[in-house]
Amino acid sequence: MMLSPKHRRGAALGAMLLVGTALSGFAGWLAVPAFAQGQPQAQAAAPAVTAPALPLPGFADLVARVQPAVVTITATERVQADRVASPFPEGSQQDRMFRRYFGEQGGERAPARQMQALGSGFIIDAEGHIVTNNHVVDGATQVKVTLDDGRELQARVIGRDQRTDLALLKVEAGAPLPFLNLGNSDQARPGDWVVAVGNPFGLGGTVTAGIVSARGRDIHSGPYDDFLQIDAPINRGNSGGPLFGLDGSVIGVNTAIFSPSGGSIGIGFAIPSNLVRNVVAQLQQNGRVERGFLGASTQPVDAAMARALRLARPEGALVAQVEPDSPASRAGLRPGDVVTAIGETPVRSPRDLARAVGDLRTGTETTLTTRRDGQETRLQVRLAALQERQTAQAEEGGGKGQDRGRLGFVLGTVQEALQADVPLPRGTQGAVVADVRPNSPAAEAGLRPADIITAVGGQEVRSPEQAATAIRQALQTNGGAVALRLLRNGEQAFVAVQAPADAPRGGGQG
Repeated sequence: MMLSPKHRRGAALGAMLLVGTALSGFAGWLAVPAFAQGQPQAQAAAPAVTAPALPLPGFADLVARVQPAVVTITATERVQADRVASPFPEGSQQDRMFRRYFGEQGGERAPARQMQALGSGFIIDAEGHIVTNNHVVDGATQVKVTLDDGRELQARVIGRDQRTDLALLKVEAGAPLPFLNLGNSDQARPGDWVVAVGNPFGLGGTVTAGIVSARGRDIHSGPYDDFLQIDAPINRGNSGGPLFGLDGSVIGVNTAIFSPSGGSIGIGFAIPSNLVRNVVAQLQQNGRVERGFLGASTQPVDAAMARALRLARPEGALVAQVEPDSPASRAGLRPGDVVTAIGETPVRSPRDLARAVGDLRTGTETTLTTRRDGQETRLQVRLAALQERQTAQAEEGGGKGQDRGRLGFVLGTVQEALQADVPLPRGTQGAVVADVRPNSPAAEAGLRPADIITAVGGQEVRSPEQAATAIRQALQTNGGAVALRLLRNGEQAFVAVQAPADAPRGGGQG
């Protein structure tokens, strides 16, 4: 298609402006030539308006200082191979012959073999203590450390902490070693420059740079997640390596990446150095980490739950269950309480509470600030020692009934549930959810058949009639939201159900 002279002049102007924009970050705005503005070509160009150049930081001096204390870790593990599977169609003559020679189970196990995993680490004192990730050395029968000067040393594992994915090693070098200092990760801000040094894909000492992208990331790897998110490229083999601030102090331990491909796409995560400092100090002293234990299960507070519990904001840790004879029960904490602070530390989510309790030692006395029935309550608690626990998950029970009510669920009696073979704990009292209508407010809130409603808000209920009355009252006074305390598979929990905007504030069973 041919362009008219007018159109060609417009296209040239657009192209020059585009080039000016693309280069402005490096050399300032380019002057637009006079002829592009319809002026005679001989006329002198207007002076260019330039922005001061911002020099990019160089990291060579920093890397030269810190790299001697960064190490490569080789963890060796004995792996038992699976049985050799028959390569022939099952039941064929070849398959029968294969089984005759290699066993009736479809083959025999191959001999155990050794596998090696590579990771990174860094020295934290002249005596040779080294920090890395737990997953780098977990299950290893032998751990070898390669120093920056090429020396290979055998390492022993001083201690590991699975919950934070940290491990502490020790090597004997026969002389003081260069080491790194842990910085203050609380001072790291989104946008700050960071440098990562490690051993990606076994390539050896490799340096990458980027910025802190975010703080306080929860990647659902454990109850104490508080990661720094970074865009400095890290890959497999970088695990356990240090993340530096521009002052050369370690502000994080590179641990994980988010990637659909398995390689870096610019989203990485590092354990903050302040958490590392606490864990490493305990590993060095005791070989393990001792954490406080409260004995309460909590869940987040959403907007509907905040209205139902008369909270000013949807924040805090809602207590769903209190373990018998636990520090929480002895302090007087109850299901339905919302913990808003522990000591002087604000609690805006269950994760805040878990981290704060985990940072405290066994026997520590502190104060829990809670909201109960719209009032602030302070409870004194002495923490116990955290014990490893496993909770067995039972099969869900079923329920029958016809759907009624604007919230979309039907209530039945405990006796009716038992007659329908719904497994209930002995002595159960309350109202049993017999049915939940799909896509209803109750279903969206997570209510399930066989859930047992034991309280509405802070009011205990012992029958469907009491539950229905309490629900109607709660809908009328809490903006159409109701908080239900449930017993599900032997565990207590809360759900908040929000009535539809056009629903009346009461009426029906649910």
